[in-house]
Amino acid sequence: MKNISRLRYFIYLSFIIIGGCTTGKKALQKGDYDASVSKAVSRLQNSPKNSEALQVLSTAYNLALQDHLRKIDEAKATSDKYKWETIMYNYQKINQLSDEINGCPACLVIVPNPSKYISELAESRLNAGIARYNSGITLLHLNSRQSAKNAYYEFEKAQNLAPGYKDAEAKMEDAYWAAVTRVVVQPIYVNSGLYKLSGDYFQQQIDQFIGNYSRNKFVIFYSEQQAANQKIVPDQVLSLNFDDFVVGQTYVKERVEKLKRDSVLIGETRDRKPIYGTVKASLSIFEKSISSSGLLDMTITDWQSKKVVRQQKFPGTYVWRDSWASYNGDDRALNKQQLAMTRRKEILPPPPSALFLEFTKPIYNQLVDDISYYYNNY
Repeated sequence: MKNISRLRYFIYLSFIIIGGCTTGKKALQKGDYDASVSKAVSRLQNSPKNSEALQVLSTAYNLALQDHLRKIDEAKATSDKYKWETIMYNYQKINQLSDEINGCPACLVIVPNPSKYISELAESRLNAGIARYNSGITLLHLNSRQSAKNAYYEFEKAQNLAPGYKDAEAKMEDAYWAAVTRVVVQPIYVNSGLYKLSGDYFQQQIDQFIGNYSRNKFVIFYSEQQAANQKIVPDQVLSLNFDDFVVGQTYVKERVEKLKRDSVLIGETRDRKPIYGTVKASLSIFEKSISSSGLLDMTITDWQSKKVVRQQKFPGTYVWRDSWASYNGDDRALNKQQLAMTRRKEILPPPPSALFLEFTKPIYNQLVDDISYYYNNY
């Protein structure tokens, strides 16, 4: 059985090796000339005299070269403003094939002088960058936020294609600031000195979130203080206010259970024989809950039109609970859990400021999720 398993393993391994050493013939038959050249080169690097790979390389390279030159001529004849990127791509593919063949001595016997278009590639790359630059200028003159955003990406591509071309970098900066939405976040006002510290902490969490926000580069959040210091004219104002909140609503419930247990040792006879009987007890279970809740209103307003562009309300609730018990009667009627409950004493609840902070936690999670949802693709 072991020999059979080994034989199967070697047969499987042989199929993998054979499959990995393809000559590129199948790719050639499918018209994928680039892949056919690459596979033939790979095979000839390992097996320089492979006749099938030599034949495939000769045919596939000529077809690949003709195919790319045809696509270049067709692109040049079009009015597509991005045609130079198509031309650049095809020159890159031709040069890549040349590099692959030049790295294979056996391949150079079949294709001794693979074509390479260095200056043509450089020219097409420059022209592609110029086309992107001109497109960015056109978009920037449309004077809309979306067109400025598109212009930014055009100038960015121009910089990648033709670094240092004209003032593309400066224009990209202009487009960025024309596309940016400046959002001033107003502080939350809590109309109670008792909860001021908790309200301040809640505000700090929000400030930290907007200060670290980076999902959309075209949205910048400012606190009111930052906006005043930097003399920022906002595009939108995000205001947060508690419509209402209640802290410390207390509820106490008492539940009485009548307990009894049979066959409990309750004494002995004069001749020391055990006496079994029923024991009883009355268990009073107390449950205290202190509920705190609030409703936060988020309103986003357009600064110029004063129109509300988004309004959401986020509820939050926190319930603090405690329980304890007392009993009358025979403690042997109680189980271990019930007995442990009777040994617990009522504990003091958290202070109101802590309860306030607790009910704002689910509000905060909803708030930042909604802000992210609205602005991430704004």
